[in-house]
Amino acid sequence: MLNRFLSRCLLIAASVVVLPAFAGKPNVVILATGGTIAGAGADAAKSATYQAAKVPVDKLIAGIPALADVAQVRGEQVFQIASESFTNEHLLTLGKRVSALVKQADVDGIVVTHGTDTLEETAYFLNLVVKSDKPIVLVGSMRPGTAMSADGTLNLFNAVNVAASKDARGKGVLVAMNDELNSGRDVSKMVNIKTEAFKSPWGPLGMVVEGKNYWFRLPAKRHTVNSEFDIDQIDALAPVEIAYGHGNVGDTAYRAFAAKGAKAIIHTGTGNGSVSNRVVPALRELRGQGVHIIRSSHVNAGGFVLRNAEQPDDQYDWVVAHDLNPQKARILAAVALTRTQDSKELQRIFWEY
Repeated sequence: MLNRFLSRCLLIAASVVVLPAFAGKPNVVILATGGTIAGAGADAAKSATYQAAKVPVDKLIAGIPALADVAQVRGEQVFQIASESFTNEHLLTLGKRVSALVKQADVDGIVVTHGTDTLEETAYFLNLVVKSDKPIVLVGSMRPGTAMSADGTLNLFNAVNVAASKDARGKGVLVAMNDELNSGRDVSKMVNIKTEAFKSPWGPLGMVVEGKNYWFRLPAKRHTVNSEFDIDQIDALAPVEIAYGHGNVGDTAYRAFAAKGAKAIIHTGTGNGSVSNRVVPALRELRGQGVHIIRSSHVNAGGFVLRNAEQPDDQYDWVVAHDLNPQKARILAAVALTRTQDSKELQRIFWEY
């Protein structure tokens, strides 16, 4: 009897010893889409000359052994592209995969690795359409992994930490770059050659330092679980284009976009979304044909368009983009137009999101 008891104790002890290191830790899925964080160059001294989207997700994960101390991590290669080539179809595919994963009980958080050129657009899209309070964190890098002082490894480690954190729940889609935690709704790429490239005009939500999150503010706009939009009910995004305002601008681009089937045109105006008197007649004509005109601004940080302050928006039946930059305004319009064609409803949506 004593020998049997000792044998059972040894078996129990052995089973405890062989448990994997990540037992009991959160489950985080990394969805890889390419970009600089998966890039490689031939010269370690070159941080801006390289090929994006070369390193597969399994190698990214294997390059950070410390991830096993944070979470049980697995990866999926959704795309392997440079983000300037992202299309509406890529957004829908990625969004539906994120939506499917966050419904699983064995998934606690999602990390999306992404090229920085359109990272802010994807972050805002997911913020609008994924109905979950689980952490969804986008991450990229400004330097390829082969460069000296590459930033991708720490950025990815931080992103996994955040996605595994209970205190990151319910804050909308986040972007973890350069130790900052920004809202996917607000953040934009402001610089193209520095690691502190991503900024929000209203400041970050928090910081992540040595695996710990520090929060300073919460997002005020509707997102994720409080959004009226649902990726599972969207099969195609509305065609929306962006036309850039500048001195001596003409109406050629606006008319061309409308002729190609655009349902809305984001006017990227100077200052307060200003519209040249050379362009106003064309925009009024296009609105009369059913094309929505949405005034945004190309002021780099904090462009804020006031309704009826520069143009009589009520009279012309135009929409203002509030504080959204042109690329984010395009995302919101493309999503909103899947639900309504009413300009007053569109304006409500721009105020609330």
